[in-house]
Amino acid sequence: MKYHIWTEGCQMNVADSQRVASALERLGYQPASEAQHADVIVLNTCVVRQSAEDKAVGRLSSLKPLKSANPNLTINLMGCMVGVKGHEALTERFPYVDVFSPPSDPGPLLAYLTQDESKQMELAALAERFDLQDEALPLPLYERNSLVTAHVPVVLGCSHACTFCIIPYKRGVERSRAVGDIVAEVRSLVRQGVKEITLLGQIVDRYGKDIPDGPNLAALLRILHDEVEGLERLRFLTSHPNWMTGDLLDTVADLPRVMPHIEVPVQAGDDSVLENMKRGYTNAQYRALVGRIRATIPDVSIATDIIVGFPGETEAQFQQTYDLLEDLRLDVAHLARYSTRPGTVAERRMTDDLTEEEKKRRFQMLEDQQERIVGEINQKFLGETVEVLFEEKVKGRWRGRTPNMKLVFVESEQDLRGRVLPVQVTWTGPWSMQARLLPQHADAPAPLEFVSIQ
Repeated sequence: MKYHIWTEGCQMNVADSQRVASALERLGYQPASEAQHADVIVLNTCVVRQSAEDKAVGRLSSLKPLKSANPNLTINLMGCMVGVKGHEALTERFPYVDVFSPPSDPGPLLAYLTQDESKQMELAALAERFDLQDEALPLPLYERNSLVTAHVPVVLGCSHACTFCIIPYKRGVERSRAVGDIVAEVRSLVRQGVKEITLLGQIVDRYGKDIPDGPNLAALLRILHDEVEGLERLRFLTSHPNWMTGDLLDTVADLPRVMPHIEVPVQAGDDSVLENMKRGYTNAQYRALVGRIRATIPDVSIATDIIVGFPGETEAQFQQTYDLLEDLRLDVAHLARYSTRPGTVAERRMTDDLTEEEKKRRFQMLEDQQERIVGEINQKFLGETVEVLFEEKVKGRWRGRTPNMKLVFVESEQDLRGRVLPVQVTWTGPWSMQARLLPQHADAPAPLEFVSIQ
């Protein structure tokens, strides 16, 4: 029996797919690289943009002939396309789908696959050893002994309904996972060779707000930093400006294994647009936050998110966004063109009044701007020595990242996977850098040791 998982969207979906794969393998399924060779196909979907939803629909439609040719094939639609509020309309639209699963929930698929008595016994044995929602499962076969960086969800759902965002409607209210479950999962991943963990949440710096007398994100970082032996690096994303506290910034600055990289979306630079988005801060307040981050954390890099073409955004308001990015010179700007999401406040109360051509023009302006700014930022690394955690070999070169998330490529015949090594930067561009190993690290390092969890 074989399974195939197709994943679209954010890092949360990647983590969800990993958990589903692990659970399926505990039931005896093996990974298949192609959908046509699988007995179970899982589509883990994203609908945060119309383009992502269109891609999911196209992929799902392409599976219909496979189902017609093999009625025993199990097709599972999962993720934000399903959501947490029912899937009746999807059942009518896609009658050949067997199972509909909400985000982060492998339960419906596993229940469907274990309907007969023998399979129920297998699932009961699995559930006795691993809580499928909250405990650590072994890595899936296709990542075992090779995964260097992993994502661990710590906050599920979101209760801050920005007017443009569909996530609260699809992933439900904010729920923080228990500290013990998170620590157990991180320890399990580290035992299996993972060196870097990124803690995930739609608003990750709200971790613990829903747990009476529970720890906040700063406390969670300290626990993981101090108690998980073998963990090289810790990161977290994505933050919200309103919840980026001084305590959290001090924690990042104090703990050497928490990396100096902060993702804190601004979305727009104009105060009126920010108010219409229901973001809860102003241009000036965001600028002040960036100043505090840089004053607190040495050598920090900062990433942001931008939406262009929000309903009613004028040319002058867009210019405010352009000027903000020009002044702050952030290391990363994830850009997106606004698209209407059904059910959101923006869809119900606002008119999507900009043409796609105008959205593309504004998008391109910001992309060109960031290419120039980041190119200038990265040029300062030329000739410098930086530490890189190497993740994998791509087209003959090892790729890895610096503490502040700069992408670096190194040519080497050695096995560098999972190693943290100093390198000298020999070339810089806006999106990546090239480097060479220092002479004292020219000899092949000792092989990595991985622990298999059966």
